[in-house]
Parts: sequence; structure tokens; C-alpha cells
Amino acid sequence: QVHVVESGGGLVQPGGSLRLSCAASGSIFSINAMGWYRQAPGKQREVVATFTSGGSTNYASSVKGRFTISRDNAKNTVYLQMNSLKPEDTAVYYCYATVGTRDIRTYWGQGTQVTVSS
Repeated sequence: QVHVVESGGGLVQPGGSLRLSCAASGSIFSINAMGWYRQAPGKQREVVATFTSGGSTNYASSVKGRFTISRDNAKNTVYLQMNSLKPEDTAVYYCYATVGTRDIRTYWGQGTQVTVSS
């Protein structure tokens, strides 16, 4: 079993910054990919930023240039630095980790709330 836990959410003013953290723990031999989704009220869950299995990064067009994803492989941790935040960024942010070699599974955290408001 693999556990994924997000932290770092909160209330921030427009133009402010937050840094989210996501740590995976448990029966981990290799992490193929990690990344972030978000879900705003009344909207579908959408990809925010990801690391692919090859180590490349991908960003949603709405956050490119403002958000940066990074990772610490030794700690099985991924981060999301969010700058120039907008009210439209308000959502629950979910982290995932895809784990395994032959038996590949994706695990999700419980989410952390980000609210951008004056």
C-alpha cells in the first residue's frame, strides 16, 4: 500500500504565492510519475502539472509561467510552487503518484484547499 499526503494549502490574496508539498510513502520501489490535479467548484478535475515517467514536465496552459513543479526523488516528494495566484486558481489540489514496474498503480492524496481571494 502506498500513501500520498498533500500539504501547504490555504488562503492567499490575488498575486500571492503558495508552495504545495506531496509526499508518497509505503511500499514504494519506483515512482514512474507524480503530479498535480485540481478541481474547482462545479468543474471537472483537471491536470495542473506533472512529471512523466521520463522526467519531463508538463503544465496546463492556464498555469504555465506561473506554477513550477519540482521533486526530491530521495524523499519521494513533489512540490508545486504557485506564484501570481488568481481567483480562478481556487480549487482543491490533488497529488498523485504512479508506482511500480510490472504492476503499475496510481495512488491519490486527499487534497488540499487553495483559496485565492481578497
